[in-house]
Amino acid sequence: MKKVVISGSSKLQEKIEYWKHYWEEMGYQILDYPKYIEEADYSEKLPKIYQEFYTNIENTDVYFLMNEEKNGIDGYIGASAIAELTYAVIQNLIHEKKIEIYILNMPSQEVNSYDEVKFWLDMGWIQLY
Repeated sequence: MKKVVISGSSKLQEKIEYWKHYWEEMGYQILDYPKYIEEADYSEKLPKIYQEFYTNIENTDVYFLMNEEKNGIDGYIGASAIAELTYAVIQNLIHEKKIEIYILNMPSQEVNSYDEVKFWLDMGWIQLY
């Protein structure tokens, strides 16, 4: 069974649930996905969550960035999501992994990482889903 890691804003729990169901229906095992954490729990829970998430990126077959609209920005990609996307790209480039890397939407030019994402798309390192 192929494995997938879903990335994106943890504040979009309704969308996350949709995509989890979507990938499960396609026969994929969900290795990880964004989990909402109360701000008061950040210092206690985040280190372990980050460690597990990045380890799961290393072990996945598919990395899927569900960059849905957020805060009025189409194709929103936040700081954590661009770090995770970068990590998946680096796994393929340096460690010769064969992770299929997809982003849901072309990011808006308002997104800070627009130029990098466009370059990676142009290079064929990632694909629009």
